[in-house]
Amino acid sequence: MQFDDDADLDTSEVQDVRGSRIPGGRATVGGGLAGLLALLLGLFFGVGPDELGLSTGGDQPAPASSSLAQVQQSCRTGRDANAREDCRVVAVVNSVQDYWTQEFRRRGATYTPSSTVFYTGRVGTACGTATSAVGPFYCPGDRKVYLDLGFFDDLRTRFGASGGPFAQAYVVAHEYGHHVQDLTGTLEGARTGLTGANSDAVKVELQADCYAGVWAHHATTTKDPSTGRPLITSLTTADIRDGLDAAAAVGDDRIQERYQGRVTPETWTHGSAQQRQQWFYEGDRTGDLGRCDTFR
Repeated sequence: MQFDDDADLDTSEVQDVRGSRIPGGRATVGGGLAGLLALLLGLFFGVGPDELGLSTGGDQPAPASSSLAQVQQSCRTGRDANAREDCRVVAVVNSVQDYWTQEFRRRGATYTPSSTVFYTGRVGTACGTATSAVGPFYCPGDRKVYLDLGFFDDLRTRFGASGGPFAQAYVVAHEYGHHVQDLTGTLEGARTGLTGANSDAVKVELQADCYAGVWAHHATTTKDPSTGRPLITSLTTADIRDGLDAAAAVGDDRIQERYQGRVTPETWTHGSAQQRQQWFYEGDRTGDLGRCDTFR
């Protein structure tokens, strides 16, 4: 995956709070996608809300870091995105939101942008206070995506994905798929508190995978409004393969097999490895939002 070296990055779409102190608070664990992620971690890793940092009291210091607001200072162009991981994520956020802005407009609707928040350790959200243990998540309460960049290392070391820049892009695009679901009313209408292979929770996640694939299909043709040229200039078959590999790595069956030694479909919240690959591939193959109806 390559970015246009001369393109300007829009860092206003990312809030970099790495290294800051985050006030504690009590989360509504069962609410929204943060709740689903907490449930997922609880089912697979045997940890409860307190251990995940979803219920805290008082100010909690995030790990010390010199990267506070670093993206605003260092991520200026596509050249930076080709050289730095955090700048690459900024560029992916820009590309994903450029695509959805144009797709909503084509359909006669208005896309409301969402910020991605970079944090380390712990972060306060409208869905409660969360730690890095819950992984990347979208909070419907404030319509923001939350990401500790350390998750990309976990994707390889803990979940067994091959990694690569597009594996990271898939994760980001998936979370923005949830934002699209929020804007279109899908999240509000889904019964995400239920689990199981046929549950709405799984259908929501698989649809977000499909939406990530739809963006991937259009990534190299979606034009940056500031330049009139695509921000992403190259996306190879190997890149898509890395995305498919990442999708499989976070399948419920793969995670359950790895961490509890058995597969229990009745507790699934995100879908199997095969399902996640299938729906990402469907979106990428067709580039058609209408082909992502996982509820039918």
